[in-house]
Amino acid sequence: MPLWTQIVVRSVAAVAVLFLMTRLLGKKQLSQLNFFHYIAGITIGNIAGFISLEIENHFMLGVSAILVWTLIPVGMEWLQLKSKRVRKWFDGESTVLIKDGKVLEDNLKKASFTSDELLEELRQKNAFRLADVEFAVLETDGEVSVLLTKENQPITPKSLGLKVPNEQEPQTVIMDGEILDEPLSTAGLSRGWLTTELEKIGVTRENVYLAQVDSYGGLTVDLYDDLLKTPQPSQRELLWATLRKCEADLELFALATKNRKAKKTYESCVRSLKSVVGQVEPYLKR
Repeated sequence: MPLWTQIVVRSVAAVAVLFLMTRLLGKKQLSQLNFFHYIAGITIGNIAGFISLEIENHFMLGVSAILVWTLIPVGMEWLQLKSKRVRKWFDGESTVLIKDGKVLEDNLKKASFTSDELLEELRQKNAFRLADVEFAVLETDGEVSVLLTKENQPITPKSLGLKVPNEQEPQTVIMDGEILDEPLSTAGLSRGWLTTELEKIGVTRENVYLAQVDSYGGLTVDLYDDLLKTPQPSQRELLWATLRKCEADLELFALATKNRKAKKTYESCVRSLKSVVGQVEPYLKR
């Protein structure tokens, strides 16, 4: 076998072994590297390069070395799950850098953090003033977590005492011009609804690269042609669609309830809304 063929075969095999060992190590190897994972990753990569080019050495010796360097981190992960003491010894502990708005200089020195580095980390968390920070901690992976003071935190519905429904995952209903039935069913919608929505904005399915439906039934469309802008439905069409949806919802409520009084109320509302819809239809559907 020619030399270059041996290198190609060994390299492909090394990549396959490296992929399998990386899968064994798990996603933490890719996202949150501690000191030991960092060393193991570098060493395994070097061994993979070694067994690709050192054709005079037996291939399985390199595979055995990779296996050892893979099993050791896996074993350490298992020990860390079982023992807090082992976890503390390998990963260390988080270090509080700012508490109650006061910088802890002694902890900065222990973490080998300068004032400039602290301010840089705060700026990366959109905290440009030290006075805006209530609490900051250096995590074991080297990231700095920042808690802003109460008056500088973003306003949320909870802070205003409002209760809002949970947001559902958007469903991709068209991909590469093809309708995806499973996400469409998950959203509680049909192909007929999707076709109607595309007709409202004057777009054909074949011209759609991606289309998503949010938890409120809103359709977002991205076209193949980036120069074309997706037309938005007019205000009259939106108002007409909203009125018809309200009418359908009221009819559904009337059918679903077992309370006679509530059923009569819903039916009365349906009649009233139908009367309004009939009056505005000539103006909204022209």
